Amino acid sequence: MELVKRNIHMDRIKVQAVTQFTLEDDVNIPENKPDVTTLNLEKGELIIDEIRPATDSVTVRGSLKFVVLYHTVEEGSNLVVLEGRLPFEERINMQGVVPADAVTVDGEVEDLTINMINSRKLNIQSLVTMTARIEELYDEEAPVAIQGDEKVEYRRMPLNLAQIAICKNDIFRLKEEVALPSNYPNIFQILWNNISLGDVEFKVMEEKLTISGDIHLFLLYEGEGEDHPCRCFETTLPFSGVLECHGCREGMLPDIRCHLGQQELTVRPDFDGEERNVGLELVLDIGIRIYEEENLEIISDIYGVSREINTVTHKAQLRRLLSKVTGKTKVTDHIHVNDGTVLQLLHSEGTVALEQQSTVENGILLQGSVQVKVMYITGEDESPYGCTQAQIPYQYTLEVPDIAPEDMGKIHAEVEQLQVTMLDSEEMDVKAVLSFSTVVFKNVPVDLISQVNVSELDNSKMSNLPGMVIYMVKEGDNLWNIGKKYYIPVDSLRELNALDSDELKTGQKLLIVKGS
Repeated sequence: MELVKRNIHMDRIKVQAVTQFTLEDDVNIPENKPDVTTLNLEKGELIIDEIRPATDSVTVRGSLKFVVLYHTVEEGSNLVVLEGRLPFEERINMQGVVPADAVTVDGEVEDLTINMINSRKLNIQSLVTMTARIEELYDEEAPVAIQGDEKVEYRRMPLNLAQIAICKNDIFRLKEEVALPSNYPNIFQILWNNISLGDVEFKVMEEKLTISGDIHLFLLYEGEGEDHPCRCFETTLPFSGVLECHGCREGMLPDIRCHLGQQELTVRPDFDGEERNVGLELVLDIGIRIYEEENLEIISDIYGVSREINTVTHKAQLRRLLSKVTGKTKVTDHIHVNDGTVLQLLHSEGTVALEQQSTVENGILLQGSVQVKVMYITGEDESPYGCTQAQIPYQYTLEVPDIAPEDMGKIHAEVEQLQVTMLDSEEMDVKAVLSFSTVVFKNVPVDLISQVNVSELDNSKMSNLPGMVIYMVKEGDNLWNIGKKYYIPVDSLRELNALDSDELKTGQKLLIVKGS
C-alpha cells in the first residue's frame, strides 16, 4: 500500500531579527557653502551597501544620506541645500544564521533631528530601525489518495488552502516629463524636491501584472532673474504599466508591496530652449507574493480491516486566506507657530509611523502618529522662511473578522491625503487621511500522515473482540472511531444498523458483527 501525496507550496520567515540604533555626528559646513542662519527642511534615507552573514549574526554596512535646506543671510542664494552621509556598520544577532544564508535587510529612518551648533556646524541625530530576515520556500506533502490492494478504511478532511504560487522581487521603471505652467519663471536651480507614490494598485492578469497609481511631485526652486524668485510647484502624474509575471493568472491573490528606489530628477529645456521642463526617472522596487487558493481533500486517518495499519504523522502549519482588507481614518489637529508669523504656506508633507499593533476582537488595533512638516514664508528680512513640525497621534481599528494573535499580517500604512491651511498668522489647521492595508492568513494546524506501516493482525487482540455485540453509543463517539475499534468498515456499520446518516446520539444502540 502506498500513499499518493500532493505538494503544498508554502513560504515562511525562517529567522527574523529587529534592531534599533542611533547615529549621531557633527558635520561642518563645506567652505564653498555660506553660513547657516536658520534650518528649514531635512530628510534622510538609509543606504545599505553590504550584508555579511556570519554564524548566528549578520553585519550590515551602509550610510545615512541626509539632505538639509537652510537659509543664509549672505549674499547670493537665500536658500541653500547641503547633502552628506553618516556611515555605519551594525551587527545584528540572528540565532541560526550561517554564512551561506541569503539575508535581506530593510532599514527605516524612524527619526531625524538636525540642530545648529553654530553657523558653520550642524549636529545630526537619527534613530534607525533595521529588520533582517531569511525567507524560504518549502513544500508540505499531504496524502490525497491510497494505492494498493489492502482493504482499508480512510477518511478525508476538506481544507481551504492558500499556496504560494509566485515569490520574487522585480523593478518597474518610470520616465515622465512635466512642463511648468506659463506663469511660472524659468528654473535657475532646484532647491528641494519631494516625490511620493499614491493609490498604487496591482492586478493579476494572464502571465502579467498591471500596475497603476500616481506620482506626487513637489518642487521648490529658484527662478531665473536678478532676484532669483523662490517658487513652489506641485503636480500629480498618473502612471500605468505592465510587468511580465510568468505563471500568474486571473483569480490569484496578490500581496504586492512597492516603494521608491532610485530617483533622478533633471531640468530640461523646452522647445524654445528655456529651462522649463522637469524630467523624472524613477525605479520602483517591488516585492511580489502571489497566492493561489485551492480546496483540497487530504486523508486524515486510516485503519485496516484485514490487516493492522499504523500511521506516522507530523505536525504542519498550513494556512488559508482570512481577509484582504483596507481601511482609512481621518486625523485633524492645529499647529501653533511660536516663532514669528506666517504669511504664506509653501509646502507640507507627512509620514505615518505605526508604533503599535495588537489584535482585538474582530480586528487589529493600530496606534501611532503622523509626522507633519510645514514650510512657510514669514515676511521677515533676516529670516524669510520658517519651518514647523508636529506629531499628530492616531488610533484606528482595522476590521478583520475572526482574527487571532498568531494570524497577524504585515500592515502597510501611508498618508493618502494631507491638507494644511492657515487659520491666522500663528496657527494652521491640519487634516489628513491615513490608509492601511494588509493580507491576513489564518493558521491551520494539521497532523499530516507521512508514512503507513502495514502488519498482520494481532491474533490475541482479535480473539478478545466479541463476534457480535450491542454497542451503546457514548458521548464523542462516531461511526469512524467505532469502526476503527472493532476493525469493521464504516459502510458495514451503516448497513447493519440501517442508518440514513452518520449522526449518532448518546445512548443509541448499534449492532456490531465481527468480520461483517
